[in-house]
Amino acid sequence: MPKELFYKETLGIRITVRPVYLRDQSDASRNHYVFAYFVRIENVGERPAQLLSRRWLIHDSIGEDTEVVGDGVVGQQPLIAPGHVHEYRSFCVLKSQEGHMEGQYNFMLPDGGEFSAEIPRFLLSASSSSGLPS
Repeated sequence: MPKELFYKETLGIRITVRPVYLRDQSDASRNHYVFAYFVRIENVGERPAQLLSRRWLIHDSIGEDTEVVGDGVVGQQPLIAPGHVHEYRSFCVLKSQEGHMEGQYNFMLPDGGEFSAEIPRFLLSASSSSGLPS
C-alpha cells in the first residue's frame, strides 16, 4: 500500500490525505480507474470547529475537470474539538490513469465565524500505486 501522504494546515485544522488506486475495481479497457482516498481532519488549534461543507476539484489527465460541492463529508457535519480527529474514506473514478484532487472544507467556529481549510492537492496515479486488495 502506498505510504505517500499529502497534508496541509489552515487555522488549526490539519488535513491529511492518502490516495490509493483500486486496481480490482478498475477496468482499463473501459477507461474506468477507481481511486480511494483516506482523509484525516485533525484539530490542532485551540477552538472547536464544525465542518459544514466541502468543495472538491477533481482533474483527470484527459482534460476533464469536475467540481463537487456539498454539505459535510459522507453525510456528516462533525464538530471537531481541539486535539480530536475525524477520519473517513471516499472514492472517485477517473477516465485516465492519472489525475489529482484538491479543495476546501468550510468550518464554523463557536462564535459563528467561518473559515475555509485547504485540502492539499494530491496525486491519483494508477501506475505508481500498488493498490488495495478488494
